[in-house]
Amino acid sequence: MGFMESMLAMLQTLQGWPAYLLLFGLLLGSGFGLPVNEDILLLVAAALTLRGVMEPVPLVAVAWCGVLCADGLIFHWGRRFGTQLLRHKLASRALPAARLQSMERAVQRWGPGFIFVVRFVPGLRTALLFAAGSMKIPYRHLFVFDGAAAVVELPLLVWGVRYVGGRWEEIVAALQHWQGWLLPALAAAVIAAAAAVWWRRRSRSPR
Repeated sequence: MGFMESMLAMLQTLQGWPAYLLLFGLLLGSGFGLPVNEDILLLVAAALTLRGVMEPVPLVAVAWCGVLCADGLIFHWGRRFGTQLLRHKLASRALPAARLQSMERAVQRWGPGFIFVVRFVPGLRTALLFAAGSMKIPYRHLFVFDGAAAVVELPLLVWGVRYVGGRWEEIVAALQHWQGWLLPALAAAVIAAAAAVWWRRRSRSPR
């Protein structure tokens, strides 16, 4: 059993504040590089409100603090070390320099508001936050835009899971099974959207 699976199993055995504390610790640890899938962790935590392990409103509050701290750490590493960190062998494998540069160009083009979108991009979130930090974007922009996005995302996630009720395990299993396809599909959608915008501008430009 891997680290993530062990932590999820432990989370389901707890009750009340120890569960909140473990959730916050795992979210915070993901900012330090722990092998934690934030999206699956939050889905499981939301599902546990159906069992009375945690309550929805406190869960949203704890999760909001946790994701902001984790995102803030990743942003800080990018701001503090930037491309220097990529000289490390493990870091360069996780985030190649060419990929970081493409992320930096995206952040530079769209500005700090791009951070709001980052919260809804699983798989690319860490790289995008690191790139935003390396661009020396002020910390206040991170907390304003990322915090606002989390205010939207977390209640939707928690009450969405509560709405589907007993089917939450099927959703988590499907996410774990298909997560390897989510990033390519998302990348294809972004490329398609960018191509559509480019084609529209090109067709409207005078010849």
